[in-house]
Parts: sequence; C-alpha cells; structure tokens
Amino acid sequence: MTEPGVLSQIRVVLARPSHPGNIGAAARAMKTMGLTRLYLVSPREFPHPEATTRASGAADVLENAVVCESIAEALTGTVQALALTSRHRELCAPPRWLPEAASELLQLAASADVAVVFGNETFGLSNEEVAQCQRTVTIPANEEYPSLNLGSAVQVIAWELRRQALEGGLPSLPQQFGELATHDDVERLIEHFELALVGSGFLNPKKPGRLIPRIRRLFGRAGLEREEVAILRGALASLQEKS
Repeated sequence: MTEPGVLSQIRVVLARPSHPGNIGAAARAMKTMGLTRLYLVSPREFPHPEATTRASGAADVLENAVVCESIAEALTGTVQALALTSRHRELCAPPRWLPEAASELLQLAASADVAVVFGNETFGLSNEEVAQCQRTVTIPANEEYPSLNLGSAVQVIAWELRRQALEGGLPSLPQQFGELATHDDVERLIEHFELALVGSGFLNPKKPGRLIPRIRRLFGRAGLEREEVAILRGALASLQEKS
C-alpha cells in the first residue's frame, strides 16, 4: 500500500505535555497512522527514557520532534490549525465534529502545511491557545464520560485522517483563487491592526476588552489569502500615514 503523501503535510502539536510517557504514546499513535511530524510546545521533560520506551518502534518520530516555546512558533508556516477541545469557547471558532474537520484539513494539506493541536493532559488548551487556531474539533465521545488520555486522542484523530486520506474522493472545498495566508502572516496582520487601532484612538490599550480576540476569530473564519493580507496591511499603512 502506498502511503498517502498528504499526511506528510500534517503537524501534530502537543502543548505543554507534562508526562514523557504520553509524548511517547502520541509518537507511536502517529507512526501507526503514517504521521511523522511531531511538535512539542514547552514539554516538562523531553527527551526522556520513558518517552522512548512508550514510543516503541516510533523512536524516529521523537528524534525528529521540533521543540517550541509557544503555539505561535509551532504553527509558523501553517495555513490551518485544528484545536482539539470538548467544549465551546466563546471567542473561538465553533467546534466541528472530527469527520468534517478532518476532511477540510486534508484538502488544505494537499498544498500546504496544516496542524492538529492537543492540550496539556490535565488542563487541555487555554482559551489563548485555542484562539491561535482557525478551527476547533471535537471527538464524538460518550457524553457521560468524554475524557480521553493524550495518546488515545492522538490515535483517534490520526486514524480519521488516515482513513479519509486512503479513501480518496473527498468532496472539494470551494475554489481558492490565491495562496492561503499562513498563521504567521495573519498574526502580523492582527498586530498591525492593533497598532493602527491604538494609534487612531479607537482601541484603548488599557481597556482592550475583547476586540482583538474577535478580530482574530473573524480572520480565522475567513481563511484569508496572502494577497488579501497584503491589501489589508497596505490599507492600514496608508491610513496610519494620513493620521
């Protein structure tokens, strides 16, 4: 069986994992489904012998893991990130069921890097971390006991991605006329907006409220193209020059 090349475009991001054994279990879950790109955000202990032991035959995934200091760093260069969450976050994109979210992610992975983001074993993802992602995804688990350990959660999502990638014939997304903006492109646009809004007096930096999180959610939902980001930043720069 030929491995689906699209899987090589998918990053698995573990945010602040506290147990090295869970990192190893996640690596093993990834490799069994053909995923190899592991990113670790501020792991408590890594590398660690227990991670290697739990990884079993997937030590190569651990050896090639990228250690980052923040979610933003781990998502640099991606065009879409899915945050795994079991609850709705007010200022984040509404959650989608896994099959739907996986389908869209695979379509985008055909031409660019994408990511799935998992939170800490105890606390999950913070609202700020989820806000860095354009989509949220929920596993349709038993409502009376929806808790999955980290390795199991990675396994379920990796399996769904592999299943759909092997099936082929996924429904096409609406045509994209230009290259999608990356996570870091959009973050720079948001920073530019914040500077412009503060400079114009529209945003009080001492009482920012929820304006910037709402702008981030808007842009994440829109799926901006790079040219659109350039237009918006050019417009902002022009307005700043005239103020």
